[in-house]
Amino acid sequence: MASHRRPKQPSRSRVTALTAFAAAAVALSSQSAMAAPDKPNKDEVKAKVDALYGEAEQATEKFDGAKDRQDKLEKEIAQLQDQVARGQLELNEMRNTLGSMASAQYRTGGIDQSLTLLLSDDPQSYLDKASTFQQLSGKQIETIGRIQAKQRSLAQQRQEAAGKLADLDATRKELGEQKKAAQDKLAAAQAQLNTLSAQDRAALQDENNKSSSSAAKNAGNVKGSGRAGAALAAAASVKGATYHMGDTGPDSFDCSGLTQWAYAQAGVSISRTTYTQVNDGTRIGRSELQPGDLVFFFSDLHHVGLYAGNGQVLHASHPAPNGGVKYEPMDDMPFQFGVRVG
Repeated sequence: MASHRRPKQPSRSRVTALTAFAAAAVALSSQSAMAAPDKPNKDEVKAKVDALYGEAEQATEKFDGAKDRQDKLEKEIAQLQDQVARGQLELNEMRNTLGSMASAQYRTGGIDQSLTLLLSDDPQSYLDKASTFQQLSGKQIETIGRIQAKQRSLAQQRQEAAGKLADLDATRKELGEQKKAAQDKLAAAQAQLNTLSAQDRAALQDENNKSSSSAAKNAGNVKGSGRAGAALAAAASVKGATYHMGDTGPDSFDCSGLTQWAYAQAGVSISRTTYTQVNDGTRIGRSELQPGDLVFFFSDLHHVGLYAGNGQVLHASHPAPNGGVKYEPMDDMPFQFGVRVG
């Protein structure tokens, strides 16, 4: 008769050991997953970096606008202050002339009460009434009228200068804010790039170099005509120059700084920022573009370059090591319209 024995059950200690081993394996697996996060996606990082460069360039153009206003205000204030200084000298000379008249009048028979008041420490309240005194000579009345007009002019100029000084303070504050905003975006872009491996960063650099080289070949030796062609040739002569916020050449540029400089070499003065350069000529569509025309990108028009022919743009692209003045396909950015200068 066969024997039926019950299988031997594992001991409680063995079950506990197996359970502990399984739990440890799960824990190690979890720790391993946490220690080795997913590798950053090169294309996603590139998209984030491009967006940050765009935001940095928006701040750069606002910085350029504030810098342009600051320069103009400083010149206007200097002119006003010079006018006030010269006006004060003229006023002093008028008063001296009137004083000489008073001295002569005194020597010949005593000084008129009206002139005594006028030459006192506080003659202003009297000036408005002085010309009504019939006893004053015609020449004295004329001099008093000139003094009154000069005082009003000086008061107006001083008030205008004070207003411009207040505008200058506000502009300088905006200048600092926009500079910081641009620098913060550039730092964030670099932080994104630093998440990539050296191999991925090199791959991005290679892609950009190939794109720029291909764009340059596609543009070929396209030559524009007239001043637009001369501007394009000037920009081509500084190909490879670095991008730097606020610069207008000849060794470094931002995007609107390059276009302004290039047209200046062609003898044409255009304004400083993308937001004003859009009004420096006639707007045209893509099919109408000719080499050297200004071409604007992005819905807020924060980027500009020069049309280089065959669907390519020559521009100061962005501040990355692979940026600067270079050729690039126009299709790499959202084109809005062109502007024909002059």
